[in-house]
Amino acid sequence: MNHGAPTFDLFGLTFNTSNVMMITIASVIVFIIAVLGSRSLQMRPTGMQNFMEWLIDFVKGIINSTMDWKTGGRFLTLGLTIIMYIFVSNMLGLPFAIAIGDDLWWKSPTADPTITLTLAIMVVVLTHFYAIKVKGAKSYGSDFFKPMKFMFPLKIIEEFANTLTLGLRLYGNIYAGEVLLGLLAAAGTAGILSGVLSFVPMLVWQGFSVFVGTIQAFIFTMLTMVYMAHKVSDEH
Repeated sequence: MNHGAPTFDLFGLTFNTSNVMMITIASVIVFIIAVLGSRSLQMRPTGMQNFMEWLIDFVKGIINSTMDWKTGGRFLTLGLTIIMYIFVSNMLGLPFAIAIGDDLWWKSPTADPTITLTLAIMVVVLTHFYAIKVKGAKSYGSDFFKPMKFMFPLKIIEEFANTLTLGLRLYGNIYAGEVLLGLLAAAGTAGILSGVLSFVPMLVWQGFSVFVGTIQAFIFTMLTMVYMAHKVSDEH
């Protein structure tokens, strides 16, 4: 797993080619799932429509557990997008990784801290945006001084802490899973006996990684709605 990253330069900036490719692939897969789940809608849903309706109800449940639906209903699309995108991203690197030379090309995009922290920053920025939109700038600003004025520095620290924990939790779990899979795969190439002995642990760990990837998509979405409720709801 000690691989470098392919890069390219554009407008004086250096980009990670693997990250750009993998987030594009994840986005395309999510788009295709959404299209398949919403085309040819029927009163009695089947197939992908049934899956999408179940997922919508699942995200609704997450939102209703953190805030009232009148306030939180506007975040349904955000929740659906986040849970689908993160789940797909978590799964991409599980079947295999592709390295060409010393560069790792195919992996889970969420196994890179740049991606997960960017997602976390996006979520935190959106919570502030909607707080101002829903409550107004004055009420939004006063929340930083509640319940007492000296809480302001702690509230600022909390914002940075929420961003770091949200992004690094996702990265750590997905990256650790891919590292162990890479080690098991490397052990399997050492010989016939080691290949046989590592095959079962690899299957077990892949199954566990699917579970972890699913849970992490749920946790990220849940925490997004918790942070959003904390900002837009008066009772928080």
